[in-house]
Amino acid sequence: MLSRTASQSKTVSTDLVLPGETNPLHNLFGGELLARMDKAASISARRHSRHIVVTAAVNHVAFTKAIPLGSVVMIEAKVSRAFSSSMEVYIDVWIENRESGDRVKANEAIYTFVAVNDAGRPMKVPELVPETELEKQRFDAALRRKQLSLVLAGKMKPADATELKAIFKD
Repeated sequence: MLSRTASQSKTVSTDLVLPGETNPLHNLFGGELLARMDKAASISARRHSRHIVVTAAVNHVAFTKAIPLGSVVMIEAKVSRAFSSSMEVYIDVWIENRESGDRVKANEAIYTFVAVNDAGRPMKVPELVPETELEKQRFDAALRRKQLSLVLAGKMKPADATELKAIFKD
């Protein structure tokens, strides 16, 4: 099975925040943003795996900046690491200034997808080869997040979480 790069899975979605998508403060509903991120991330995971993908987890979401009515929103999703049948997808959300074109980071999220066949059974996915420094950082961090998740779920003994133990070594 061939390996793929994060850039091969890159998905960019650009959209406008309309009145029906906002809360009483005239900011984009969090749930609306989650749905938009899920769509972009699923396309990214499908580009990497070339299989049907299903959302397995929303591992992290940071709503750090409100996205006002009328904003141009850009969602960038890339696979940050591939495991056996699962893929971690890192999502960056940007607000684009309509006059200057400048972008400000508004939010980020980390989703996990599993590649499946037509019967819903997990399928192996290609390994991911990170290229840029940021991709390498996210690639390394993905394994720590996976081990932490497995430890918390009782599916891995803390003593076996080698990447987590390495964080605390002197």
